[in-house]
Amino acid sequence: MRALQGTGVALVTPFNDDLSVDFDGLKKLIEHVSPSVDYLVVHGTTGESATTTSAEKKAIFDFIKAHNTAKLPLVYGIGGNNTAAVVETIQSTDLEGVTALLSVSPYYNKPSQEGIYQHYLHIAEASPIPVILYNVPGRTMSKISADTTLRLAIHDNIIGTKEASGDIPHCARIAKESPEDFMLISGDDLLTQDIIEAGGEGVISVIANGLPKAMQAITHNALQGNKEAAREATASLEDINPLLYAESNPVGIKEVLRLERVCGNQVRLPLLRASEELAGNIQAEYQKL
Repeated sequence: MRALQGTGVALVTPFNDDLSVDFDGLKKLIEHVSPSVDYLVVHGTTGESATTTSAEKKAIFDFIKAHNTAKLPLVYGIGGNNTAAVVETIQSTDLEGVTALLSVSPYYNKPSQEGIYQHYLHIAEASPIPVILYNVPGRTMSKISADTTLRLAIHDNIIGTKEASGDIPHCARIAKESPEDFMLISGDDLLTQDIIEAGGEGVISVIANGLPKAMQAITHNALQGNKEAAREATASLEDINPLLYAESNPVGIKEVLRLERVCGNQVRLPLLRASEELAGNIQAEYQKL
């Protein structure tokens, strides 16, 4: 699992004006990020997995595998709030060439901690590859507690957690009390250094789609103990980062990618492209960078 140390990028899914998948844009995106990141994450929230079909998911993943000329490790997102359906999707998906599965905690249902625990046990038992938990209470409206994470961490097929809780003491406890080979991964770009200093292994990043070198500077300096350099790199993104989420992710980062001329800024409903005001604010901060 050392292959997943450092900077992972949660890839967006580029769309054409008619909202079909833009494979030319996807190729440009892979070429854009590959020199600066350590692994690719496919079909996460940033990839608009909620609004891509099963057939599109297969086509996107096959395309990424075919154009992953840097041979970066691949992480595949499969999650949901219907445990049986998640298990069925895992069992029916060709995961050849995938290093690990990233599975978000059940959303909307607001299960108990025991329900979350049992949900992940079923996933871990069904998955032919290792599983990474994903704790993002801002989207799921429930939190995987440290106690639950530590219970799951002893399972042979659960290798880490992506933490987007914003709770550094919570993360530090997981790092301290989990098995030595259990990975703590930041799910918040600007907290990456803090989480690494608490015992983390890196980040699964949104901003690395558009500004991969900046994110690499944070992650690699933090892992090497170059605290001041990591702080400076983090500070450089402090103004643009909140704008990326002002109208939901990946609206903001797709606007950055439009400015980078990697792909367009189209998103699928119920999301909308960045408003004129937001686009202007992002452009102003992007020009500073």
